[in-house]
Amino acid sequence: MQERLPIRAGRIARRLAGLGSVAASCLALAACAGTPAGRPAASASGSASAAGKTFDYVGWDSYLGGGESAQYSSLRQIDKSNVGQLQVAWSYPTGEGQPYRFNPLIVGTTMYVVAHDNAIVALEAATGKELWRQPNKGRVGARGMNYWASADGADRRLLFINDGVLRAISADTGQPIASFGGGAGVDLRAGLEGDFSKVRPLQTDNPGRIFENLLIISLPAGAYDYASSPADIHAYDILTGKLVWVFHVVPKKGEFGADTWPEGQRESYGGVHNWSESTIDKETGIVYNPTGTALYDFFGGNRPGNNLFANSILALDARTGKRIWHFQTVHHDLWDYDVPTAPKLLTIRKGGRQIPVLVQATKQGFVFVLDRRTGKPIWPIEERKVPASDVPGEKASPTQPFPTWPKPFARQSFTEADINPYIPEADKAKVREILRTHRNEGMFTPPSLRGSISMPGHNGGANWGSSAVDPVSGRFFIVSKQIPVVNKLTPDPRPAALAAMPNGGGDVTPYRATYDFMMQSNSLSAIGPPWSTITAYDINDGKMLWQVPDGEVLPLVEKGVRNTGSHAPRGAPGVTAGGLRFVATSSVRKLRARDVNTGAVVWEYDLPAASEGVPAIYQVGGRQFVVIAVGGNGLFTSGRDMPKPGPNQYMAFALPAGGETGARR
Repeated sequence: MQERLPIRAGRIARRLAGLGSVAASCLALAACAGTPAGRPAASASGSASAAGKTFDYVGWDSYLGGGESAQYSSLRQIDKSNVGQLQVAWSYPTGEGQPYRFNPLIVGTTMYVVAHDNAIVALEAATGKELWRQPNKGRVGARGMNYWASADGADRRLLFINDGVLRAISADTGQPIASFGGGAGVDLRAGLEGDFSKVRPLQTDNPGRIFENLLIISLPAGAYDYASSPADIHAYDILTGKLVWVFHVVPKKGEFGADTWPEGQRESYGGVHNWSESTIDKETGIVYNPTGTALYDFFGGNRPGNNLFANSILALDARTGKRIWHFQTVHHDLWDYDVPTAPKLLTIRKGGRQIPVLVQATKQGFVFVLDRRTGKPIWPIEERKVPASDVPGEKASPTQPFPTWPKPFARQSFTEADINPYIPEADKAKVREILRTHRNEGMFTPPSLRGSISMPGHNGGANWGSSAVDPVSGRFFIVSKQIPVVNKLTPDPRPAALAAMPNGGGDVTPYRATYDFMMQSNSLSAIGPPWSTITAYDINDGKMLWQVPDGEVLPLVEKGVRNTGSHAPRGAPGVTAGGLRFVATSSVRKLRARDVNTGAVVWEYDLPAASEGVPAIYQVGGRQFVVIAVGGNGLFTSGRDMPKPGPNQYMAFALPAGGETGARR
């Protein structure tokens, strides 16, 4: 069984053991900072609901490890001295079809995964032996689910989203919980106002977060056009499935932020969805939700204004859903610059003070660092002038927020000097012509009728699962993609299109957007390497510690071209107290362990297929494991000369059996 410690005194005392005074004082403040007077401290999520207990970074019982989304493990059995001995401890096949990128949950000696036609499967975490499986019809959240236990441990549940229905099953048997939504689950559309019969099921890959006896879920937009359902944030009672509170991400008349939208057809605006991930501050009872673009993604003439709470970090009281603060990273988004990854929580030392902070990476390659109690920037954030739109009816924001520090982790422009040297000459000529004839004025170049270059692009920069922190040292790690895109608008004269557009008319008419990720005839990007990087920051002073390419591309490696960065990886990092950072890549099919101090590779393993998603790090019986989902070719690999991928499976790695020295903390 994984060790559990008291939530405050025991957890902090154990965590501080062996640390210096600065680190100790930082972590101690993190335990108490910002708890409002008169409010009891929040109990932790998942198994931490049990009588004030928590895993303290030892377990992995929630998506991204725990509610704080750290993607960090305090286990140190596997370290830089012995990582070279890692081997496959077990594997579990998931069958043919779509490869999974699900982040496993581990509770005690049991692991929970999704496999075999979207069934929930329980495995022995030490061996991979199947214990039970619960089949599901239709889609299941692709990235993760939630675990909860009652205070006495007698009631243990798994909660997940299946074809737009929130379901609860027994963590012991996999059988549905009869008292939850009448045994049939809770249709997420039921929280919408009015008739929702024409709204398609609200399926999302964001598993939500547990706080005390609430499951907090952000609804998906339900469409990718002008018309969509509200992407509000809901909290459900874990015992019954009853809707407890709702936060409107598009404010209703009279609510804060309503004046950032036009009055016309306010109830018809959509998007603004937290499709990615969210984070819980268990000590203060705050849930942080990063939100997405207001629809339509690439044209907003019908929605003049900054459009709160789109493209924002929303800090809500987890018990009530009341807004505590917000920070908007993009005004009136026209680029699909969603805030795409879970905020990370740290406590840093700055100016002789310990400050609890939130660290947010973005698609633009920015790192926003805010006081997580108030949303106040730690370093100045400037409103800078950006290019104006030339599309009839569009009213682009004249300025956008730019962090002055830390430095960006991604390239933010694309010029002829950056053209990929590894694409054919004919392709290079076409790319030069695009760069000369399209709008290309930096990352906030608005979409246009002739086409505009967006860099690092809406599939570049940060994305889901792509960042991790070390809460002891105050370090922040980010995997980024750099994928330029051409955004081009064309008028959509159909009467049905105008009817679907809220607040249209006059010179505000619908447009359709096409976007081209500029993949060339050999399936490589138009821009040269590195196509992806791993960057480490010390958030105490904001300095970039190192940046290295994240992997390689197999066909280029075979030609002797190395260190290009993987092409469009979606492998996410996991950091350990053993000084290691584990991350897998798709275009060269490797799992690597890197030294957290330098970024240097200290171990790598050739995988039979691509790996996308977040590793889980845990221990059972004194043995530490790292498990990842493996399968398929990965993103943007069509047409590339890659060998046929091996079978879809979960693969667990550990030191040789019997050779462990015991889990050291």
